Amino acid sequence: MKPLCHHLLLRGLVLLFATGLGAATVGFAQSAATQRAPQSRTPDPVVVRDTGPLPSWKDLHFPPLGEVKIPHPEIYSLGNGMKVYLLENHELPLVSGRLLVRTGNLFDPKAKLGLAEITGITMRSGGTSKLTGDQLDERLEDMAASVETGIGESSGSASFSCLKENTGAVLRLFYDVVTDPAFREDKIELAKTQIKSSISRRNDDANGIADRELYRFLYGPHTPYGDEVEYDTVNAINRDDITGFYKRYFFPSNMILAVYGDFDSASVKQQLQSLFGSWNADEPKTPPFPKVDAPAQPGIFLVSKTDVTQTFIQMGHLGGELRDKDFPALSVAADVFGGGFSSRLFREVRTRLGYAYAVGADWAADYDHPGLFRINVSTKSQTTTETIQAILKQLSELRTSEITDEELKVAKDSVLNSLVFAFARPSNTLNRLVTYDYFGYPADFLTRYENAIKGVTKADVLRVAKEYFQPSKLTIIAVGNPAKFGEPLTALNLPVKPLDVSIPPPHETTAQANTQSVAQGKELLDKAFAFMGGAQKLAALQDITETANAMMEAPQGELSLQITSNGILPGTFREEQQRGPAKITIYVSPSEAWINTPQGVKDLPGPAAQQIREQVARQLPVLMSHLAKSNAQAIASGDGAIQVKSEAGQLVTLKIDPASGAIVSLSATEEDGKVAENFSDWRDAGGIKAPFKTEVLHDGKTSETSSASDIKINSNLKAEDLSKRP
Repeated sequence: MKPLCHHLLLRGLVLLFATGLGAATVGFAQSAATQRAPQSRTPDPVVVRDTGPLPSWKDLHFPPLGEVKIPHPEIYSLGNGMKVYLLENHELPLVSGRLLVRTGNLFDPKAKLGLAEITGITMRSGGTSKLTGDQLDERLEDMAASVETGIGESSGSASFSCLKENTGAVLRLFYDVVTDPAFREDKIELAKTQIKSSISRRNDDANGIADRELYRFLYGPHTPYGDEVEYDTVNAINRDDITGFYKRYFFPSNMILAVYGDFDSASVKQQLQSLFGSWNADEPKTPPFPKVDAPAQPGIFLVSKTDVTQTFIQMGHLGGELRDKDFPALSVAADVFGGGFSSRLFREVRTRLGYAYAVGADWAADYDHPGLFRINVSTKSQTTTETIQAILKQLSELRTSEITDEELKVAKDSVLNSLVFAFARPSNTLNRLVTYDYFGYPADFLTRYENAIKGVTKADVLRVAKEYFQPSKLTIIAVGNPAKFGEPLTALNLPVKPLDVSIPPPHETTAQANTQSVAQGKELLDKAFAFMGGAQKLAALQDITETANAMMEAPQGELSLQITSNGILPGTFREEQQRGPAKITIYVSPSEAWINTPQGVKDLPGPAAQQIREQVARQLPVLMSHLAKSNAQAIASGDGAIQVKSEAGQLVTLKIDPASGAIVSLSATEEDGKVAENFSDWRDAGGIKAPFKTEVLHDGKTSETSSASDIKINSNLKAEDLSKRP
């Protein structure tokens, strides 16, 4: 049999062969060097001179920060409506540009979530009508230049950077990417595969789960702000959708272009006019982004994750916009509450109680819709409830009495000092000005904000804390192992509800079962049984051992592996994969799953273990033995294909040669895409025919080829031997 975990290895475990051996080699070299080191001599005596008492940090004085000088770019519009910002800076021989487009994933159709993201990716990766994406890569690399595109929640962007002498050539490539993207099919499929891969991993990080679910709850899980991209929505997207989305939003009057660096404005204006001036694409005005009106969902929502020793907590409610009159006071209040080392949360939850290493809070206002008031912390499982209690207590106290003079001073200084980074370079300031323009803010917004911060008083902080920080509206997301909680969450006297974050599997198209399709399916399956040696022999299959060589595609190139697989039907399997001196062992049974690498033995998390069990259940000899034993139904789906279900309940399609009964291929849908296996080189293996060569494809791309040197059946394997950990 081929490797049980070929897809799992391809997505990361196989990297251990590249990294693990290197680390071991370095470790050995360091150890040997240590052994050869000469013995140290007696150190010279150290003379310490008394320098007197050291000054206190309170005695340090610094001059006030210099006045911020805001650059004044040239602003004009082309005849087609494209707005342009030009800002010369001759410090370095570099030129860069940024294009903002009024679009975003907020405009994704419900059934095709992910459309904006894929459009943004493939605008660049898909190349232009003149150059493929790969050719564009080479052309730009030759000039030490870059052109990038992307689409986020409420804006799209395209950017370029280059050396001064290549400005003209790079501007032409940038123009082609923006105005003439080709959206080639292979890059669309690659982008879809990458997004589906990220979907499959989205529950791996406990803190990421808490962060994501808080966002979804506060904005509403079925709103444009809270919608989740899923396998089915990605699979539904095609090239016509992408070209239609691009055409709808990428037109000159819907864009702002900013160019910065070492150039002559008159020359660049001429180049931009020559390139973009004749671009006359036009569409109706982009509609406003959706409003946020999700009702509060107070209470505790618990995600049970048994493979963690900490609880990751995110809590909050809807906040406000940057333009709100009380935003300056709220910034100061949030800093006092949880903004840094001197904040109340840090001093109480971390320093005094020792519940957490990091804890913080923020009034994260947004440009054009309410942002979030959010609090985040992680703590050991045993202090989960106590940590939430401590945070709520501090929030209540902030809303009850005025802060101290020292807290006000530290918080205002912290907020004001953070503004320095907004003006670190003229390019930062230019980007900020363009962003303000895009969202309809005045150019001097940051200066107004700075002045307002200076005027915030203790009374202001108390007033906004009472008005805007609302404990009764807090949604609390906790991700952890409730069996390890010291005190139950119900002790907080808040409603506690379980939260299911399981990833919906891709929708599988099931063949229509009727008298004709069932009869045709049975006929094809019987032919396959006969080809492999007969249903009786397949039903009698008890165990199987395979030795094979496999070639896997990995990020660092092809990897050659020697593989030994041992399996006891229906679901106990052990596989050893060797590459040079490095070995990986994978074991799975109905009740246990682990992996041994050069770094040691580790239990596999539930989703990974389940995926391997599904792979085991659809291994061809295992699948056919199950079908023979259970007299399972097969439904013909046309063109020599039948649909059956594995013992794990997974829908599997078998393509059978109607003439010979040979199984040509097997395909199924995993969480991150479609997997297909092509079979060849059928030989006898102890009275059963088995394919000695297998090609594995993931979303149509070859990920592995394997060639068996020996296959044995019913050799009396023992379960206790397979389950032994190294």
